[in-house]
Amino acid sequence: MTLYSKIIGTGSYLPERRVTNADLTAQLAAKGIETSDEWISSRSGITARHYAAPEQVSSDLGVQAARRALEMAGLAPNDIDLIIVASSTPDFLGSFPSTACIVQRKLGMTNTSAAVDVQAVCSGFVYAVASADSFIKSGMHKNVLVIGTEVFSRILNFEDRTTCVLFGDGAGAIVMTAAREPGILACKLHADGRHADILSVPGNVAGGAVAGSAFLYMDGQAVFKLAVTVLEQVANEALDKAGMTPDQIDWLIPHQANIRIMKGTAKKLGLPLEKMVVTVDQHGNTSAASIPLALDVAVRDGRVKPGDVVMMEGVGGGFTWGAVLARM
Repeated sequence: MTLYSKIIGTGSYLPERRVTNADLTAQLAAKGIETSDEWISSRSGITARHYAAPEQVSSDLGVQAARRALEMAGLAPNDIDLIIVASSTPDFLGSFPSTACIVQRKLGMTNTSAAVDVQAVCSGFVYAVASADSFIKSGMHKNVLVIGTEVFSRILNFEDRTTCVLFGDGAGAIVMTAAREPGILACKLHADGRHADILSVPGNVAGGAVAGSAFLYMDGQAVFKLAVTVLEQVANEALDKAGMTPDQIDWLIPHQANIRIMKGTAKKLGLPLEKMVVTVDQHGNTSAASIPLALDVAVRDGRVKPGDVVMMEGVGGGFTWGAVLARM
């Protein structure tokens, strides 16, 4: 019997602290940095974001999203036989133990299921879904918990208004399971390390201290130009692989980075803006968490229904990008 994978549960979590543009503008003004609600929203579409509490780490956010996805899927934690966590802000320095293993422990799992982290920055969730799809199709795993979780507020330079206003914290999760009919219709992934310098945290650990910078750096214009181009291309590649056309997409759920990039992608695909799920205004750019966050919002408010075809695509540092076409 041919095996396929299908999404059967979604979940998301945003930290309690909500920071509006007005809140952030006041915070920056106290440091002598000028910005405004209009400046932020006109360039990004963002009006608010959430920041994790000092004691919260990525696994804490991920566990909350995971529990909600498991509840929707009707599964218990020990029904999961693989956890994949996408994050650029892992719990521990050096990324070990993996955040996936910490999530496993915090969920109370005792079945020694496999657990692994994936690092592709804002494309991380798409990479994780494609990996889970392959594991399920191979017969190696049956029920996979995929999580995107970030605490980007920890790596923001609040003296750089071009980046600190864009990002927030949050987590999203899905449960994927083996199915007799295709749920994941096509996946396509890419990377081009020649563009590594345009979006990075250019520091490393040496002798117990940070060498270089531990803050996020972004060449906004270069990222914008590349993102719009590759997101259109990879979406069409996934459609071609599935033997489908853009008019068969019910919902476009792009990485929630910048409303101008998102609108540009929809336009190039010939999709009306009404078919695009937008949550960037409320939670900013949450990197690997943004797509599953947006998916969960649209599932729970009734927009995304069973049988709908959803195009999920992301682009991030590395430079990485990818797309997943799924029937819900």
